[in-house]
Amino acid sequence: MHSSESASSPPAQAPAATLALFDLDHTLLPIDSDYEWARFLIRLGAVDGEEYERRNDLFFDQYHAGTLDIHEFLAFQLAPLAAHPRSQLEAWRRRFMDEVIAPAIRPAARALVDGHRERGDLCAIVTATNEFVTAPIARAFGVEHLIATGVEENDGHYTGRPRGTPSFREGKVRRTDEWLASFGHHWNGFARSYFYSDSVNDVPLLERVTDPVATNPDPQLAALARERGWPVIRLFE
Repeated sequence: MHSSESASSPPAQAPAATLALFDLDHTLLPIDSDYEWARFLIRLGAVDGEEYERRNDLFFDQYHAGTLDIHEFLAFQLAPLAAHPRSQLEAWRRRFMDEVIAPAIRPAARALVDGHRERGDLCAIVTATNEFVTAPIARAFGVEHLIATGVEENDGHYTGRPRGTPSFREGKVRRTDEWLASFGHHWNGFARSYFYSDSVNDVPLLERVTDPVATNPDPQLAALARERGWPVIRLFE
């Protein structure tokens, strides 16, 4: 990952024959890293606990209902990054990885990613969760490339605003298009492309690949997968 913790620099070699894309929350992880980061900040006393928890729960419900306003959510979720020194944020993030994320990484999810990596597929995690939270999670899975919602910086400090197109719904397709184009490739340069996701919010990217895989799907995505004949896998049962 390069220093800004966004999508990593492209490989110099010719692309793999297969592209493998993975959503993160409730797909590779049985938890939502966005939601859990907010809860972690509440436990630390870094935010106003009662009000922050109320809004965190509200946005979480809106996401699962497919009604989330991503810009409203990001204004809420990124505000703590602007309110604390970067050194403190990074120390908290290390604790978050140790206490919350590492125990949630399950063998079945790791095996799914490792299978694609070992076949030489080009792998990326594509997530709406911001790059500050997800960069170390991608590293923990051994995935070099991360397409996450960017976080704006000014003189080494976070501003509390997103950078560029949020990696959410149709934004995931756009960001993946831009990532591929950044090293001169496009979708039809791959014999096969996979995307693993749990959420109906990810239908735009699921429709873009040759091999959509509903992974621990929410009820809406499970119904759509049955209708369209998409394979369904469940990693945490």
